[in-house]
Amino acid sequence: MSKLYIIGIGPGSKEYLTYKAVKTVQNADIVIGSQRAINLFDDINKTIIFNVKNLHKNLEESVDIAINGKNVALLSTGDPGFSGLLSPILEISKEKNFNIDNIEVIPGISSLQLASGKSKISWDKANIMTFHGRKNINDILEIIDNGKPTIALPSRKVKDMTQYLIDNGVNPERKVMVCERLSYPDEKIVKSTLKDISNSEFTYMCVMVIYTE
Repeated sequence: MSKLYIIGIGPGSKEYLTYKAVKTVQNADIVIGSQRAINLFDDINKTIIFNVKNLHKNLEESVDIAINGKNVALLSTGDPGFSGLLSPILEISKEKNFNIDNIEVIPGISSLQLASGKSKISWDKANIMTFHGRKNINDILEIIDNGKPTIALPSRKVKDMTQYLIDNGVNPERKVMVCERLSYPDEKIVKSTLKDISNSEFTYMCVMVIYTE
């Protein structure tokens, strides 16, 4: 019976691919993902490149191909279960009556885990949050002062999120660390204050660590 594999590819470097991910991709009939994700792998079969503007359509196509008898490797940045492709695939599978027993999730290493390591914060002792794809980020205000550091994926530009915190009463001198393009050769770690970060520019590939003071 055909299977749909949702494969976490880690933060972006080949060094953080799991052996299980590599072998599953190599054995799949069709590999679907962004060009950046597909470029991480060698010796793979037919590929379909994500069209960013039609991501939902690509995900539907992934399920349809599996329904029609092919083993599909669907590449998900980081870990599929955290701001990844697991949630939308489960919804699409339900709509198309694709048995979720034929879906296998292969976890990957999240950029949040790397940020935890860079900051030397045990992530079971931190607030872990994602705001990817969300316009409303009020949730962070409810936990920002609960005595734990916060490790978060911003929903917008990093400077916009830091300014939002300042505008909502968080001390501008609060310590923060921005981890940009983790695992890539041009990885950058910046430790500063909310005020300073609100005046800085970063790419969208960032994780924020907001300290308790």
